[in-house]
Amino acid sequence: MSDALFTIENLRVAYPHSSDEKAHWAVDDVSFQLQPGERMGLVGESGCGKSTLGRAAMRLLPSSTQIEGQITFQGQSVFTLTPTQMRKFRGEVVALVFQDPMTRLDPLMTIGNHCIETLKAHSPKLSTREAKEKAIATLAKVNIPASRWNQYPHEFSGGMRQRVAIALALLLQPKMIVADEPTTSLDVTVAAQILRELTRLCAEENMALLLISHDLAMVAEYCDRIGVMYNGKMVEMGQTESVFKQPQHEYTRLLLQAALHIQAGEGTDTGNQEDKGNANKSFSASSSQSPILRVVDLKQHYTIEPNLIERLFQGQPQTIKAVDGINLELYPGEILGLVGESGCGKSTLSRTILQLIPPTAGKVEFLGKEITRLSRQEMRNQRRQMQMVFQDPHACLNPAMTVGQSIADPLLIHKLATPAEAKKQVFWMLEKVGLKPPEVYYQRYASDLSGGQQQRVAIARALITHPKLLICDEPVSMLDASVQSQVLDLMLELKAEFELTYLFITHDLWLARFLCDRIAVMNGGKIVEIGSTKEIFANPQHPYTKTLLAAAPLLARA
Repeated sequence: MSDALFTIENLRVAYPHSSDEKAHWAVDDVSFQLQPGERMGLVGESGCGKSTLGRAAMRLLPSSTQIEGQITFQGQSVFTLTPTQMRKFRGEVVALVFQDPMTRLDPLMTIGNHCIETLKAHSPKLSTREAKEKAIATLAKVNIPASRWNQYPHEFSGGMRQRVAIALALLLQPKMIVADEPTTSLDVTVAAQILRELTRLCAEENMALLLISHDLAMVAEYCDRIGVMYNGKMVEMGQTESVFKQPQHEYTRLLLQAALHIQAGEGTDTGNQEDKGNANKSFSASSSQSPILRVVDLKQHYTIEPNLIERLFQGQPQTIKAVDGINLELYPGEILGLVGESGCGKSTLSRTILQLIPPTAGKVEFLGKEITRLSRQEMRNQRRQMQMVFQDPHACLNPAMTVGQSIADPLLIHKLATPAEAKKQVFWMLEKVGLKPPEVYYQRYASDLSGGQQQRVAIARALITHPKLLICDEPVSMLDASVQSQVLDLMLELKAEFELTYLFITHDLWLARFLCDRIAVMNGGKIVEIGSTKEIFANPQHPYTKTLLAAAPLLARA
């Protein structure tokens, strides 16, 4: 007991509730220990209490939260630390990497200022020059070049923001890192680099790692021990290899089964076979069939204006070629996967196709019409036929609107239905996406739903106008394996029913293999390889594609 670095004993956590409501334990009687240098994975479905446990460890829960049990670090109770001791504890002793980097980064501060502030808050005697040198070296470990020092968070992709958040956690060389879904928005190559760096630091600095994740393959590869949470309880714990080979609890077996189902690409071989056949016919008949979407030499360049000092030394503004001459065709009924590392231009390409940002050059043809020259009103009408499902459903749903209002909103914007008719259509759509009974979910708010339920609402909102094309930007990356499988199966069912065409953006190669007919590999703003899913996985041609496939963690079958 005395040798343990971090100990949780009989922890119970209940969030604030009204006086007439019975306390619901988000974490219910959980106990475990972490030794110095040990790497423990914590897995389970969204809403099971994983993140609550991580925040409780650092006393980041609301003050009115009901907490029972003990959390100790090197024998000292975390609950008895003074505010001064707590500030030192957070960062120097235990660092937390949040799932959503935008909640961690100040939009008014440059990336460099974030690093300087963090270092000087804990080491006031450190000079600005010394702090900058240390920060640049740490940023380099997560593949953020020094040239991005003066940029703001909104100028980074989601994955690059996450890398910055991880670098901020590593800056103070803590004794333990609580990483809450640290690689959710990262591609496999960068995720592998960062986790290798984290595990190397754990070994060198004798630093413990509590890795909260829904990615079972990643936990299997990088963690010594695993804990499985379900409904607030720790239902199984043990050495990673033994838990994956011989799971004891039914929920653990279901998680593994769902992860292996996706990884095996069973969607391409069984339930999706009919869809695949239809899509593949379109490829063979592509010479006679018109594409639903054609992108011709599309470019999206951004100019970073230097500040006064940089202007004196550099002279010229820097140009970032986020999308650099993309040519792409998408055929009716097809699912085209777009894969590549964070910052390669995937999301920028999707937003440029939808004309959410005007292109620097090139053409986008949708249903035979060139849409880059349409007026604002014409483009709004066109978007009825092309919708988007974003990565973070919570961020794209208005927290002040009920689920029913959010889904009905596009119908009212496009004047496709009266409020009474819209309500009927929303009820029907809620049934379609598996939110039953619809009259209950219609009245709820997004904050009342789990991550998987929020994503179903986002899909329902996108489909309510009956579009022809659905662009899905990492739509399941924040969901655990069991919910991922449910949402992907739902998307395949809806594709058949609504005759949809998907552009599916993901960094998860196993998801792409499970779902997609063809895969386009993107790197540095360009498509470096495109072909059928089977060909890409069996015989990749480009070195970058080979690197992606080699880096993807694989969950071994028992």
